[in-house]
Amino acid sequence: MSPIQFYKCLSDETRLRCLLLILSQQELCVCELMQALNESQPKISRHLAQLRNCELLTDRRLGQWVFYSINQALPEWTKNVLSETLKCNSEFISDNLKRLDEMGDRPERTRSCCA
Repeated sequence: MSPIQFYKCLSDETRLRCLLLILSQQELCVCELMQALNESQPKISRHLAQLRNCELLTDRRLGQWVFYSINQALPEWTKNVLSETLKCNSEFISDNLKRLDEMGDRPERTRSCCA
């Protein structure tokens, strides 16, 4: 992955928030991201598709639901950038994490929104 491609993928606020939320939680589904970001399903899905096309995310299906996680095959430097961004900018997603926490803990949260 080139630095230009990597940073272009991160240039949108919604995509960056999605990535940092997924990094902080290890894995999230579309409905969890919808709640955390207070955005519609089509908007979240479109951004997740772009992140998957950039190979920043991988997904797994469970019935009709798709769960996203950080691509473990990413170059180490990209993982470091994402980790440092999360570590040094926790306030950037603090409101999003609060909305996610309001859904309850996993696995109850995924049962309620991903059932």
